[in-house]
Amino acid sequence: MNKKILFVGLALLALAFVAMAADATGKWTMEQPGRGGGAPRITTFDLKVDGSKLTGKVTAPGFGRGGDTPPPPTVTDISNGKVDGDKISFEVARDMRGTTVVTKYEFTVSGDQMTGKVTSPGRGGGDPMTADVTVKRATT
Repeated sequence: MNKKILFVGLALLALAFVAMAADATGKWTMEQPGRGGGAPRITTFDLKVDGSKLTGKVTAPGFGRGGDTPPPPTVTDISNGKVDGDKISFEVARDMRGTTVVTKYEFTVSGDQMTGKVTSPGRGGGDPMTADVTVKRATT
Protein backbone atom coordinates (compact mmCIF):
# COMPACT_ATOMS: atom_id res chain seq x y z
CA MET A 1 0.00 0.00 0.00
CA ASN A 2 2.77 2.45 0.92
CA LYS A 3 4.60 1.68 -2.33
CA LYS A 4 1.48 2.58 -4.33
CA ILE A 5 1.09 5.89 -2.51
CA LEU A 6 4.79 6.69 -3.00
CA PHE A 7 4.58 5.82 -6.71
CA VAL A 8 1.48 7.98 -7.25
CA GLY A 9 3.08 10.85 -5.33
CA LEU A 10 6.25 10.69 -7.41
CA ALA A 11 4.25 10.51 -10.63
CA LEU A 12 2.26 13.62 -9.66
CA LEU A 13 5.44 15.45 -8.70
CA ALA A 14 7.02 14.58 -12.06
CA LEU A 15 3.93 15.88 -13.89
CA ALA A 16 4.07 19.10 -11.90
CA PHE A 17 7.71 19.67 -12.90
CA VAL A 18 6.92 19.04 -16.57
CA ALA A 19 3.99 21.46 -16.44
CA MET A 20 6.11 24.17 -14.80
CA ALA A 21 9.07 23.73 -17.16
CA ALA A 22 6.87 24.05 -20.26
CA ASP A 23 5.12 27.28 -19.29
CA ALA A 24 5.43 29.67 -22.21
CA THR A 25 3.33 32.38 -20.57
CA GLY A 26 5.03 35.76 -20.83
CA LYS A 27 6.90 38.00 -23.23
CA TRP A 28 9.45 36.50 -25.62
CA THR A 29 11.72 38.03 -28.27
CA MET A 30 13.16 36.65 -31.48
CA GLU A 31 16.01 38.42 -33.27
CA GLN A 32 16.58 37.88 -36.99
CA PRO A 33 19.22 39.48 -39.23
CA GLY A 34 18.12 42.63 -41.05
CA ARG A 35 17.92 42.69 -44.82
CA GLY A 36 21.06 43.71 -46.64
CA GLY A 37 23.07 44.00 -43.44
CA GLY A 38 20.55 46.37 -41.86
CA ALA A 39 19.52 46.49 -38.23
CA PRO A 40 18.22 43.21 -36.78
CA ARG A 41 14.48 42.59 -36.85
CA ILE A 42 13.04 41.95 -33.39
CA THR A 43 9.73 40.09 -33.15
CA THR A 44 7.93 39.98 -29.80
CA PHE A 45 5.56 37.22 -28.66
CA ASP A 46 3.15 37.90 -25.78
CA LEU A 47 1.83 34.44 -24.87
CA LYS A 48 -0.61 33.01 -22.35
CA VAL A 49 -0.97 29.31 -21.59
CA ASP A 50 -4.25 27.97 -20.22
CA GLY A 51 -3.98 24.19 -20.00
CA SER A 52 -3.46 22.95 -23.55
CA LYS A 53 -4.61 26.25 -25.09
CA LEU A 54 -2.22 29.01 -26.15
CA THR A 55 -3.34 32.58 -26.88
CA GLY A 56 -1.53 35.84 -27.43
CA LYS A 57 -0.18 38.39 -29.86
CA VAL A 58 2.84 38.75 -32.13
CA THR A 59 4.40 42.17 -32.69
CA ALA A 60 6.58 42.26 -35.79
CA PRO A 61 8.55 45.11 -37.35
CA GLY A 62 6.70 46.84 -40.17
CA PHE A 63 7.80 46.55 -43.76
CA GLY A 64 8.41 49.57 -45.93
CA ARG A 65 10.97 51.65 -47.72
CA GLY A 66 12.31 55.12 -47.72
CA GLY A 67 12.03 58.00 -45.35
CA ASP A 68 13.65 58.58 -42.01
CA THR A 69 10.73 57.12 -40.05
CA PRO A 70 10.48 53.34 -40.02
CA PRO A 71 7.03 51.87 -40.62
CA PRO A 72 5.06 51.05 -37.47
CA PRO A 73 5.14 47.48 -36.15
CA THR A 74 2.21 45.17 -36.78
CA VAL A 75 0.40 43.50 -33.89
CA THR A 76 -1.47 40.31 -34.77
CA ASP A 77 -3.46 37.83 -32.68
CA ILE A 78 -2.29 34.24 -32.81
CA SER A 79 -4.68 31.45 -33.78
CA ASN A 80 -4.78 27.67 -33.39
CA GLY A 81 -2.49 27.91 -30.36
CA LYS A 82 -1.72 24.56 -28.73
CA VAL A 83 0.40 23.29 -25.86
CA ASP A 84 1.56 19.67 -25.73
CA GLY A 85 4.04 19.07 -22.90
CA ASP A 86 7.07 21.23 -23.66
CA LYS A 87 5.96 21.91 -27.25
CA ILE A 88 3.85 24.84 -28.39
CA SER A 89 2.50 25.72 -31.81
CA PHE A 90 0.40 28.51 -33.28
CA GLU A 91 -0.35 30.41 -36.46
CA VAL A 92 -0.42 34.07 -37.40
CA ALA A 93 -2.56 35.22 -40.34
CA ARG A 94 -1.59 38.57 -41.88
CA ASP A 95 -3.15 40.55 -44.71
CA MET A 96 -0.52 41.29 -47.35
CA ARG A 97 -2.07 43.56 -49.96
CA GLY A 98 -5.38 41.70 -50.03
CA THR A 99 -3.91 38.21 -49.64
CA THR A 100 -3.99 36.33 -46.33
CA VAL A 101 -0.57 34.91 -45.50
CA VAL A 102 -0.38 32.34 -42.68
CA THR A 103 2.90 31.80 -40.85
CA LYS A 104 3.24 28.71 -38.63
CA TYR A 105 5.34 28.64 -35.46
CA GLU A 106 6.48 25.45 -33.68
CA PHE A 107 8.67 25.71 -30.58
CA THR A 108 10.06 23.55 -27.80
CA VAL A 109 10.15 25.39 -24.47
CA SER A 110 13.17 24.92 -22.23
CA GLY A 111 13.33 27.34 -19.30
CA ASP A 112 13.86 30.86 -20.64
CA GLN A 113 14.47 29.77 -24.22
CA MET A 114 12.42 28.28 -27.03
CA THR A 115 13.85 26.66 -30.13
CA GLY A 116 11.98 25.61 -33.21
CA LYS A 117 10.93 26.64 -36.63
CA VAL A 118 8.92 29.27 -38.42
CA THR A 119 7.27 28.26 -41.70
CA SER A 120 6.02 30.89 -44.15
CA PRO A 121 4.34 30.37 -47.50
CA GLY A 122 6.60 30.56 -50.53
CA ARG A 123 6.44 33.62 -52.72
CA GLY A 124 4.14 33.36 -55.68
CA GLY A 125 2.76 30.02 -54.52
CA GLY A 126 6.21 28.41 -54.33
CA ASP A 127 7.46 25.97 -51.73
CA PRO A 128 7.12 27.07 -48.09
CA MET A 129 10.17 28.66 -46.45
CA THR A 130 11.26 27.31 -43.07
CA ALA A 131 13.73 28.94 -40.70
CA ASP A 132 15.20 27.45 -37.53
CA VAL A 133 15.00 30.04 -34.76
CA THR A 134 15.75 30.66 -31.09
CA VAL A 135 13.41 32.75 -28.96
CA LYS A 136 14.35 34.12 -25.54
CA ARG A 137 12.19 35.15 -22.62
CA ALA A 138 12.20 38.95 -22.36
CA THR A 139 13.76 40.40 -19.23
CA THR A 140 11.74 43.64 -19.27
